[in-house]
Amino acid sequence: MTPHDHSTLPMAPESAADPGRPRTARPRISAPLHLLGLLALYLVAVCTPFGQRAENALLKGVGAESAWIYDWSGSDYGTSAAPPLDDTALPTLLLGMAVIAAVTVARRCWWRGFAAAGVVAGTFGGTEVLSKKVLPRPDLIGAPDMLTEASFPSGHVAIPAGLALGAVLIASPRVRPYVTMVGMMWLAATAGAVQALYHHRPSDVLGATLLACACYSLAVRLLPAAAASNAPRTPRALPTVALALSAIGALAAGARDDSLTESLVFAAAAFLCASLLWYTTAERPSPTANAPLTESQPRAHRSGT
Repeated sequence: MTPHDHSTLPMAPESAADPGRPRTARPRISAPLHLLGLLALYLVAVCTPFGQRAENALLKGVGAESAWIYDWSGSDYGTSAAPPLDDTALPTLLLGMAVIAAVTVARRCWWRGFAAAGVVAGTFGGTEVLSKKVLPRPDLIGAPDMLTEASFPSGHVAIPAGLALGAVLIASPRVRPYVTMVGMMWLAATAGAVQALYHHRPSDVLGATLLACACYSLAVRLLPAAAASNAPRTPRALPTVALALSAIGALAAGARDDSLTESLVFAAAAFLCASLLWYTTAERPSPTANAPLTESQPRAHRSGT
């Protein structure tokens, strides 16, 4: 073999250690952990007398009229509801799915488009099945009939949670952080509103968000490596801005005139929903993405050596 003949030299395999290759990213929390959190939340908040008393105590006000967002709830005759409240829920879901389909076709990101549709369908369909068929609300404390209906997890919160995470999947890396921020704000406002209007409890909104995050984590895990790569580089100040705006939206939507305690609890639960969405979409590199080359992975020789 001549000094310049490298036909028989072992070549370095392609790996994510090559700085020119896109990094493969994955969610910080796996789908099973999200589902475990969903189950634990249900068992504590819904299936124990302590949990039921604690959440029912938050629904002792004079009614939905005391919620700041009441005029946007669609409950009053002749008023329009902010999506996805009241009768705007289904149109919002269908319009969101249509937008996801249109962006998928425009960007030709077929795998991500299928994954986004799966996240939306899995989140909304999952909440419908779980709340109506699988996760009943046993009456452990002799509560009034209006407080014994199954409501875990929340279908209204599932719509913004699922659509926001689906939009994150199909957005281009450059705009993905900003799509995440808008989704966080929408989710926080919706979660706060349905609590302040006494449509749902804190556990309901958190349960729907955990289910959406589980669907998203599973979708990212199942995506082909090429489709799951190119994690966006988030501007340094954007997470702080997104969380601050989400907190403001949660406070405004979750506020009531008759109880400061209820308002703060509702806002805290809504803000936690937004934080879960941000933390789930803030992907981290795969352990193999920056792994150093080992002796079994020889470096390519420079020409002329």
